[in-house]
Amino acid sequence: METYLSFLLFASVLAAAPGPDTFLTLRASVVGGRRRGLVTMTGITTAGALQGLLAATGLGAVLAASEPVFLTIRWAGVAYLTWLGITAMRDALRRDGSVWAVAGDAPQVRVRARAAFRQGFFCNITNPKVLAFNIAVLPQFVSDGQGLAALLAYAMTLVVVGAVVLLAVVQLGSVAARHLTRSRVRRSVDGATGVVMLGFATALAVEA
Repeated sequence: METYLSFLLFASVLAAAPGPDTFLTLRASVVGGRRRGLVTMTGITTAGALQGLLAATGLGAVLAASEPVFLTIRWAGVAYLTWLGITAMRDALRRDGSVWAVAGDAPQVRVRARAAFRQGFFCNITNPKVLAFNIAVLPQFVSDGQGLAALLAYAMTLVVVGAVVLLAVVQLGSVAARHLTRSRVRRSVDGATGVVMLGFATALAVEA
C-alpha cells in the first residue's frame, strides 16, 4: 500500500506538469467550450490507456527496442505537433471566428466531436515520451511476484490521475470561455497554443 501511495503522489506531480496534452485540452476548452474540451480529453485518455496497456504487456518494450519503429513514432509526433501548432496559429488569424462557431445541425456537431477526439488521441499516441516513461518507470514500483495485474493497475492509475487533471483543465477553460467572449482574446489563445505546440515539436525533433 505504501508503494502504491508513493506512486499515486508521483503520478499526481507528473500529471500536473504541463505538456502538449494539457495545452491542447486547454485550447479546446477555452475556444471551443466544455463539450469540445471533454471530447479532446477523452481522446487523450484513450490513447494514454492504450500506451499503458502496451507497456504493461511488454509490447511497448518491443516497440521501444526497435529503433526504426521508435524513430517513426517520434517523427510522427514531431509532424503532428507541428500540424497542431500551425493549425492553431492559422485559426488565430481568422477574424470571423468561424472555426469555433456553434453549428446549428447535429451532423456538423458530430464531425467536430470526432475531430476533437482524433486530435486528442493522436496528440498522445504519437508522443514517444509517454510510452518510454511507462516502460522505464512502472516496473520500478512493482515487485517481482506481482506480475501483469499490478503493472496494469499502476498504468491505469497513471491514466486516471492524468484524466482528473485534464478534467480540471476542461473546467477551468470552459469557465474562462464563458467570460472571454471577445474573438480577439480567443484568437490570442489559439496563437499562444500554436507557439507552444511548435516549441514542443522542436524540442522533440532535436532531442538526442
